[in-house]
Amino acid sequence: MGTEYMGHTNADSAFNKRTIAAALANYIDAGSIVAGSAGLSLWVSYLKLSDTQIGLLGALSANAISAAVGALLGGFLADKVGRKAVYTNSMLIYALGICFVLFSVNFSMLLSGYMIIGLSVGADITASWTIIAENAPKKNRARHCGVAQVAWAAGAVAVLLLSVLVGDLGLLGNKIVFAHLLVIALITYVLRIRLPESDAWQQKNKPADTQAAEKQAVLHKTSYFDLLKPKYVKSILFLMGVYLVWNLAAGVMGFFMPYIYQQVGGVSANMANLLQMGLFIFTGLGVALIFMPFADQYRKTVFGIAAFMAVIGWTLFLLPVEGLPVLLLFIVVMGINNGAGQQANYQLWASEIFPTQYRASAQGLMFFLVRISIGIWSLFVPMIISHFGIGTMAAILLGCVTASMMIGLLFAPNTSGKSLEQIQEELYGSPRSQVKQETESKMM
Repeated sequence: MGTEYMGHTNADSAFNKRTIAAALANYIDAGSIVAGSAGLSLWVSYLKLSDTQIGLLGALSANAISAAVGALLGGFLADKVGRKAVYTNSMLIYALGICFVLFSVNFSMLLSGYMIIGLSVGADITASWTIIAENAPKKNRARHCGVAQVAWAAGAVAVLLLSVLVGDLGLLGNKIVFAHLLVIALITYVLRIRLPESDAWQQKNKPADTQAAEKQAVLHKTSYFDLLKPKYVKSILFLMGVYLVWNLAAGVMGFFMPYIYQQVGGVSANMANLLQMGLFIFTGLGVALIFMPFADQYRKTVFGIAAFMAVIGWTLFLLPVEGLPVLLLFIVVMGINNGAGQQANYQLWASEIFPTQYRASAQGLMFFLVRISIGIWSLFVPMIISHFGIGTMAAILLGCVTASMMIGLLFAPNTSGKSLEQIQEELYGSPRSQVKQETESKMM
């Protein structure tokens, strides 16, 4: 069979269809977060929401707890029943959540819609990222995975732009934004239902002989407890050191940056939103012009340069200069970081360095840890800014992105240009020895 999964000999257009269909999960994820944030004040006014209710919407939305729980469930199911089953049906669940939001007449309906959206997005992300990596050619894996990151930036920009265009319509305008996400979800469902299951998952779960089938039956009884083995914990700690630590800064940037723009640059609310849109545009450019063309050959170099951009970005707020030029430089360097740094490389590494039977589960667990951490951290961000100032917050975030960069540069595995089977063998031994070890472990 060679070093690549069966099916990689097909025309690359087949991979493009799979990749694009899976990458739309990122468009929907970003769109859901931005649409929920953009319309929050309108729902507060319409439903007369209390501070507690607003807090619950934020904590249980697609940006936090519900997405975290969805990832945990989706990752486990994607390894159990298949990637396609999860990432196809998640679109129908997402559509249901959008309908709850569109027809909400009270807080319970709105909260239910936000939670259903979050659960479906979390489940979808884990299955989609896994299927992109498993079906991508080994020498172009970064290029394929980069499509998902471009889709994330496109989702954020599209929703921000659409929100501006329909802003005069009030709550109806926000419903139009959510309705557009419903249409995208249904189109995605139609695209995905016509595509085959991941080649890697099919091979892992359809052994050729009876003896292998018996071993596979044992291996198929996987659980999250399996990921507590030292060999997997080591990989999880590396990825969390890169991605979770970086996300403490990214979470602040995603939700609180318009406020920081106004405080540091003295710009209007509209200009702050335009700057935020510019940040997402440069994110997409960073993916398309830096990560996708070069990361397959020069992974660590691309990571190092892009990760250092975040160090420059947060250092700007510690300098004795203010104004719009500082903010413009910030969105350029942070856009490059978002597009070609920790986020994009994490997606690749998380898909590459775990065996097939644990690949989606590991991503689900890590996505859960990241989103929960962001939710908890976000509770303290306003207090830190209020009591100690933006400079103190920038210094904390500078420490986070610097630590993330150093961990990535020091401990990143050499996976560029290698098949998933080759990476798996280098990290954990041959597939046959893995089967023997896992089977013995399960039967003890």
